[in-house]
Amino acid sequence: MKTNNHKIVDYDLVLDAKFGKEGTPERAKAEEAAFSFYSGQILQDARKEAKVTQAELARRTNTTKSYISKVENGVVTPSVGVFYRFINALGLRVEVVKPLY
Repeated sequence: MKTNNHKIVDYDLVLDAKFGKEGTPERAKAEEAAFSFYSGQILQDARKEAKVTQAELARRTNTTKSYISKVENGVVTPSVGVFYRFINALGLRVEVVKPLY
């Protein structure tokens, strides 16, 4: 791993060392965990911005407060259907667009 004054020069080397080379099962598992965590953080931010409690979101989506907490903490990944219920309950929308390149 190359660093310069504790600044990472090549982040791929860091990821390879910690999680395995790209395309390996270990790296895929780490990426999936990162996506779950990041998605949970997005949900939590959206919920807080909407001034909705976990209990209220659970009521609106027919889930439980515990389940909302697990999603927000990246412990579980909701199904697509539940994800859309969360989005709708918070007054948001999902937009799928093609990249311009």
